[in-house]
Amino acid sequence: MTGKPIRWGVVGATTIGREWMIGAMREAGGEVVALMSSDRDRGAAYAGETGIPHATTDLAELLGSGIDAVYIATTNEKHRAQTLAAAAAGKHVLCEKPLALTLADAREMVEACRRAGVVMGTNHHLRNAATIRALRDAVAAGRIGKALFARVFHAVFLPPHLQGWRIKDAAAGSGAVMDITVHDADTLRFVLGDEPVAVTAMTQQGGMGGPGIEDGVMGVVRFRGGALAQFHDAFTTQYATTGFEVHGSEGSLIGTGCMTQRPVGEVVLRTAQGEEALTIAHENLYVRSVTAFQTAVRGEGAPVATGEDGIRSMALALAALTSASTGREAPVEPGI
Repeated sequence: MTGKPIRWGVVGATTIGREWMIGAMREAGGEVVALMSSDRDRGAAYAGETGIPHATTDLAELLGSGIDAVYIATTNEKHRAQTLAAAAAGKHVLCEKPLALTLADAREMVEACRRAGVVMGTNHHLRNAATIRALRDAVAAGRIGKALFARVFHAVFLPPHLQGWRIKDAAAGSGAVMDITVHDADTLRFVLGDEPVAVTAMTQQGGMGGPGIEDGVMGVVRFRGGALAQFHDAFTTQYATTGFEVHGSEGSLIGTGCMTQRPVGEVVLRTAQGEEALTIAHENLYVRSVTAFQTAVRGEGAPVATGEDGIRSMALALAALTSASTGREAPVEPGI
């Protein structure tokens, strides 16, 4: 496959595909050759709008259309079956988060790709943010000493055009925890270089989520190395800002405006020597993600976030839901 463009099939006529991923695949040198949507008319219109030459409602037809890799962006309950079919067909898989609704299903997906010898990645885009990478690098370099605490502010407002299954369809894995906290879980692991062991959380129904579906959550995570991390996620806060802070024995890192799809934000380091604005080289998060994935497909390196990373982020999110429902601390047990 060296020298040839990676040929992509897109599974799901989604907003993220239209706004970010299809363009990223092309900018990274790939070709988007086919789309599958369960709705024939929607799929045909979407393919026309995005310049995809072939649209189908049949996954087998998509997998047989000469593609090398699939990008799976359907609702969460569909990811398992679609990933297993792609792996069986020998196609590399980049799957949206969360990977599935249960850890058993997510582990099955990752194992199926491993057995088939195909690359599997989880589309945790925030790992690609220059701000998040600057935070990770500063922590790893010991610039704040021992990491003691972290705080993630990821409460946003879900815009009207996205107020569909995420707040209405419990069977699809809806709610703020599986949609947003799963990102916090991955980003905390990435920045701290550590694994979570337990979480305590409380969820909220603030008026946007349907019956039994949380639209806000706060929690605290305990990490193996002793650090504690707060997270605040919501669909209901129209005027909140996002951020990521890490506080250590010798300094603090303050990231602002960084929990977003856009290449924006800044990071300040505060120590006894004063304040230093870290150098941030912003770039398109999704182009970076797709480029790394395509490089892995060619046999060099690995996806920015692997399938195993997807399992671990799910494990923390599911533990947060368990804690919220039981009123007790819940262990984080990815089982890998």
